[in-house]
Amino acid sequence: MRRSLALSIALSLTACGASPPPPPRPPQESTLELVAESPRRWTGIAIRPEGRVYVSYPRWSDDVPISVAVLDPSGTPIPYPDERWNAWRPGEDPRTHWVAVQSVTVDRERRLWVVDPGNPRFAGVVEGAPKLVVFDDPEDADEPPRTYSFEPPVITPSSYLNDVRVDVSHHHAYLTDSGDGALVIVDLETGLARRVLDGHPSTHAEDITLRIGGQPFAREVHSDGIALDEDGGWLYFQALRGRTLYRVPTEVLRDPSADDATIASRIQVLGETGASDGLEFHDGRVWLSSLEHDAIRTFVPGQGAPEVVVQDARIAWPDSFAIGPQGQMYFTTAQIHLGAAPPDPFRIFRVVTPSP
Repeated sequence: MRRSLALSIALSLTACGASPPPPPRPPQESTLELVAESPRRWTGIAIRPEGRVYVSYPRWSDDVPISVAVLDPSGTPIPYPDERWNAWRPGEDPRTHWVAVQSVTVDRERRLWVVDPGNPRFAGVVEGAPKLVVFDDPEDADEPPRTYSFEPPVITPSSYLNDVRVDVSHHHAYLTDSGDGALVIVDLETGLARRVLDGHPSTHAEDITLRIGGQPFAREVHSDGIALDEDGGWLYFQALRGRTLYRVPTEVLRDPSADDATIASRIQVLGETGASDGLEFHDGRVWLSSLEHDAIRTFVPGQGAPEVVVQDARIAWPDSFAIGPQGQMYFTTAQIHLGAAPPDPFRIFRVVTPSP
């Protein structure tokens, strides 16, 4: 680290061709504050109310010594929950090790959730590895986590569970599968999981080429970003290689009798909001990691185009969001468009918004 941690439908997509989106609105007055830097690529970020920052490092190569870490006050990553969980190698029990973690999040009950797609280097799912792990008290090292494991048909050999949002009121979790295009719904009380919208246009990459940091990006990455509104009534989601944002009422997702046709009939197309990786919902707005514009933008359904919050060349592939203790928005930069070894470090920023 170079810098210490600051406190911590069948649907027709005729509108989503290969033409680039219109330029974003002019940047607003918000600025960026650098929180931390890393020589290794991180994707996920989660922040607990007291300010502890957790990060995840995807196993996209063999050189990934830590998969989940908590940053100490100097910004140094400490393996979480311990070194053993982070020491997976082929042959080790994939159920009790981090195999290929993609994301982390903290829910309203302060619990830490970790998404392990179990698909290292995108080479195929390791049997027994895909899981959602929750630490009820992340600071209690003696309390074992609870694990929700995923098997076929919930996951496929090429699945890549990407991100998660947890509805604490209705005891459900919602995950995206960016590898094979679907949503995964988990009843947290029964542990039952099901795969929905598999092959549906809303969860699949669009037939376009993105342009990120001047580089063309045509890799087929399906449903990726996901956000849950503050009441838990709407789930927002989007394919990474796509510019269309969707939402669906969670009541239909929680209904185990609802088939894909029923769920699809409830999807709302919110329009083109630009390519995004991570999504978040905060203060009545969907926050967008605007990949093609090196920007963070927000969108309010039914109130026009997205608005720029901050735009900066350092926002190189904004990946995941986390909400800080005072309601500030944090995000990671993953620089995926720049290959395995980009010239600049990977960063965590905080959005500083001027007082009204």
